[in-house]
Amino acid sequence: MKKFWNWIHDDSGGRVLRLEGPIDEDSIWGDEVTPLAFRQELNSEEGDVTVWINSPGGNVFAAAEIYTMLQDYQGAVTVKIASIAASAASVVAMAGTQVLMSPTALLMIHDPATIAMGNTKDMEKAINTLTEVKESIINAYTAKCGLSRKKVADLMSNETWMNAKKAVELGFADEILYEDKKAPEEDPEDPEEPEEDTQKKIVIPGAEAHLYSSRKMDLAILNRLVTEASGDEVKPKPEEPKIGMNGTTADGSMPYEILKRQLDFLK
Repeated sequence: MKKFWNWIHDDSGGRVLRLEGPIDEDSIWGDEVTPLAFRQELNSEEGDVTVWINSPGGNVFAAAEIYTMLQDYQGAVTVKIASIAASAASVVAMAGTQVLMSPTALLMIHDPATIAMGNTKDMEKAINTLTEVKESIINAYTAKCGLSRKKVADLMSNETWMNAKKAVELGFADEILYEDKKAPEEDPEDPEEPEEDTQKKIVIPGAEAHLYSSRKMDLAILNRLVTEASGDEVKPKPEEPKIGMNGTTADGSMPYEILKRQLDFLK
């Protein structure tokens, strides 16, 4: 059988396990991670363990068994998600004393699924089984992340994909790998412009003055119309002929309809 995991001794004396491929109770294609083979490898030596996971998931019962093995292990277990820990593989990841994710890794949780056939009672039995399986998976998730059971149940029902940052925020992971390799700091001489200043830069030159002038003209025309209607005498400026309610200026040179259209335009 081709094994998709290998024990490697790191510099600190601990062991490194690379768990890659689907998880199943038995090996059919030769690349599955099975509980039996995993147990043999896990118990072959002692000491702290680092488990790298890159798996799309698989059989939930096999994953539950591997999860229990890691929880029961006497040494510290550090889980590192290299690329993906989806479905059943995410359950295994929850067994880590510390769970770290690559910045490019993904973690996915969803409701368990099965294939069922038979009569009504068979279908009801399948539904009840899936409900209990989901509850058992929620036990593993909530023990790690500390979220409420309802919140975790909703995340599962919605098939939630989490990048490293989101997984840490929700408590499914503890840290993001390589965060100490920070990006270069921004040039202090070129600080980011505040949002308000940025908006001012895109204002068309003269636009504010134009808007102010338009509003002032609008109010001036309305004021003259209202004043004339009330019968109060207004002494217009020489360059601004008085407008009467008959629709013309004093010399009859500006029809009211033209003025009205101008007023509507200013509004």
